[in-house]
Amino acid sequence: MTISYGFLSTYPPTQCGLATFTASLLRALTTSAPGDRAGVVRVVDSPTYLDRPEVIAQLALHSPASEEPAAAVLDRHDVVIVQHEYGIYGGADGVDLLPLLRRLRSPVIVVLHTVLGRPSTHQKLVLEQVVALAGAAVVMTEAARTLLLAEYDVAPDKITVIPHGTPEGRPPRRLEPSDRPVILTWGLLGPGKGIEWAISGMRAVRHLVPRPQYVIAGRTHPKVLTEQGEAYRLKLYARVRALGLAGLVTFERAYLEQDRLDRLIERADVVLLPYDSPDQATSGVLVEALAAYKPVIATTFPHAVETLSSGAGVLVPHRDGPAIGAALKRVLTEPGLAAGMHAEAKRIAQHSGWPVVAQRYRGLAAMLLSRMPVPL
Repeated sequence: MTISYGFLSTYPPTQCGLATFTASLLRALTTSAPGDRAGVVRVVDSPTYLDRPEVIAQLALHSPASEEPAAAVLDRHDVVIVQHEYGIYGGADGVDLLPLLRRLRSPVIVVLHTVLGRPSTHQKLVLEQVVALAGAAVVMTEAARTLLLAEYDVAPDKITVIPHGTPEGRPPRRLEPSDRPVILTWGLLGPGKGIEWAISGMRAVRHLVPRPQYVIAGRTHPKVLTEQGEAYRLKLYARVRALGLAGLVTFERAYLEQDRLDRLIERADVVLLPYDSPDQATSGVLVEALAAYKPVIATTFPHAVETLSSGAGVLVPHRDGPAIGAALKRVLTEPGLAAGMHAEAKRIAQHSGWPVVAQRYRGLAAMLLSRMPVPL
């Protein structure tokens, strides 16, 4: 049995986590099962030139005229996989996705990248309708499943937990006594990333020998740039200066292509995820860090709590610079701690590679197709 998949999502060259996730899942699905194929309806702000053969149509935000052809293209596939985030579809809380879902006749798998613990009434209603219109909904952690069932009116038998896929692990960098330890945070920059608390935490390790270096890599999120300019980044620069950390904190402002990002991750001794939000259900950066077998320090958002509690990382409270500093000092100086975290990260990554995850999605798709009525 071969299966064709229609994806609805942002997609490269768009620079965001959903685009990267979709490209990875598409590649894993079409390479792990000979004969399976896929096409993408790319969500865009405005129509652009189609320069990737797998991108077969575009859904332009605030353009109702693009909805019907997008649905028609998706319906040419056996199963439709929809990536859901409130912010990528038009209308309040992405409500413009609902009419498109109602048009689809192929079974739909919706992948929920965010499950809010304190949704507004409208956010709750939108997500409940998205799940109701789908044949199955995927979350990436048990914590997200528990939250979804507790706070939203959704059918429990529709909810499946499939972890975020991890790329192939990279050889770890060994920390030598003469090396300068590298602490790394990467991703699109904007309020809510918690970088200000991480910078404050660097005060606790500024006297270590050799002196560590905190690298903050990534450009400002395009939507943040449009609405607020570089105000958040400038605020971070000011904090570095005010705390006297200019020699310890550096910024990589460009969006990093994967090869360059891989080299940067390989250099890192610790990956730091200081996110503000307690509702973050999944983090692609966390997944990539584990795939590289890196020790992780993260705030207590659900994905981190569930993934790191077995020993691959250290959890710290949100918005707590001293706690981040104390955790950094432990990982950089406590004998054997980083090595143990490395070993546990390797164990986790080996059980959640993209080929394994793709087979889970394929199994879910096959189940939905088996429930379809047989044509007379």
